[in-house]
Amino acid sequence: MSFPGLIEIAGEVRAGRVSARAVAEAVLSRIQRLDGGVNAFTAVTAERALAAADAVDADRLAGRPLGPLAGAPFAVKNLFDLEGLPTLAGSKIRRDAPPPARDATLVKRLTAAGAILVGALNMDEFAYGFVTENAHDGPVRNPHDPSRIAGGSSGGSAAAVAAGLVPLTLGSDTNGSIRIPASLCGVFGLKPTYGRLSRQGVFPFVESLDHVGPFARSVEDLALAYDVLQGPDPEGDALCVRAAEPVSERLDALSERPLRVGVLGGWFQQGAFPEALEALGQVAEALDAAPVELPGAQAARAAAFCLTAFEGGALHHADLARRAMDYDPAVRDRLLAGALLPEGVAHAARRYRTIFRDQVREAFQRHDILLAPASVCPAPPIGQATMEMDGVPVSVRKNLGAFTQPISYVGLPVVAAPVNRPGLLPIGVQIIAPAWREDLAFAAALRLQRAGVVAAHPPKGAL
Repeated sequence: MSFPGLIEIAGEVRAGRVSARAVAEAVLSRIQRLDGGVNAFTAVTAERALAAADAVDADRLAGRPLGPLAGAPFAVKNLFDLEGLPTLAGSKIRRDAPPPARDATLVKRLTAAGAILVGALNMDEFAYGFVTENAHDGPVRNPHDPSRIAGGSSGGSAAAVAAGLVPLTLGSDTNGSIRIPASLCGVFGLKPTYGRLSRQGVFPFVESLDHVGPFARSVEDLALAYDVLQGPDPEGDALCVRAAEPVSERLDALSERPLRVGVLGGWFQQGAFPEALEALGQVAEALDAAPVELPGAQAARAAAFCLTAFEGGALHHADLARRAMDYDPAVRDRLLAGALLPEGVAHAARRYRTIFRDQVREAFQRHDILLAPASVCPAPPIGQATMEMDGVPVSVRKNLGAFTQPISYVGLPVVAAPVNRPGLLPIGVQIIAPAWREDLAFAAALRLQRAGVVAAHPPKGAL
């Protein structure tokens, strides 16, 4: 079974071969039938979706120009503001919060391009986790094996795309929360450069590490979504002031450019399961990658852990004092520990960025792209608390992002790409580019997709 993507749906709607309303009705019906086995959605915005679809159809019938995503359904992680719907951020304590009066900037940009919002998606509480086993909304189930996790914290976002419920979703990535679920669910995900896409209207977790980005089932769809999403937003997000040349219009040319590719060793392969190393090897061979190391990666990961704990604990300090027992226990304990960290720890963690960033810059003097596993292993079973890395039992929740955290720490853009492993559990790779060079990551991803090295396969069975 194959699922239509953004480009296909929008093309059919613009040509009048299918109505946006018919697309919306089909997607809403599919969500109703199938999401019970996935648990990706926490809210379905059916009335809004049908009204928006009718508006797209009216524009087409009137001869008015349609946007590049005309009639294409999408959904967002439930930490994005949606007008009239409480922004849960995966929590219990925000269920009685006043609904926002307007959509998040990225939601506005998608709808302005003609895309149709169909709902909000399950996640780890307050984005603190890699598993999306939410204590309030239940676990998101991996469409490729419902007994396994979808990853997190954007688990609902990845699973909804993998299950063919929608062709596009939005998620957030602080330490790997786009890349981990993209890897475990076998879809494409983009963590852009820190500050590239607006975070206005997105509930924060760790301000100095938070990124937002899309999921899709092809490089072309991911690139088109990225182009629609990007653009300065200095009034909404002071960091988002830098625009880039559109990628989707020049993908063919990009895919043909020579690339100097390095494959990261050292920390980025320690403890990796055989499946992760095999997947990395397939991609490295296809791109003729040379070995390279970032010797400060382990320290960078530790620094990212410290910043996450400190900033997360500070953000939630007041609510922890008032309503600690309403938090997911696994999240509450980590936030409480972070709230006890002294400022000096965070200060040292921030200072180390300069050292690690210099190492990264030196590596990019010799390479255009760096490769690393996107997760240490394929999806573990739901409820599994520990796994073994190099023979040592470690926490699943804390260690699925061992190879993603150092990259977030310095804000580099990454395309997470699912390696082509038909019939096996999905696993992906990180295609890492220098800051502000998302185009290079897309170039490598498209080359791999066209060579059949990476691909998003529909799940087997009823889905």
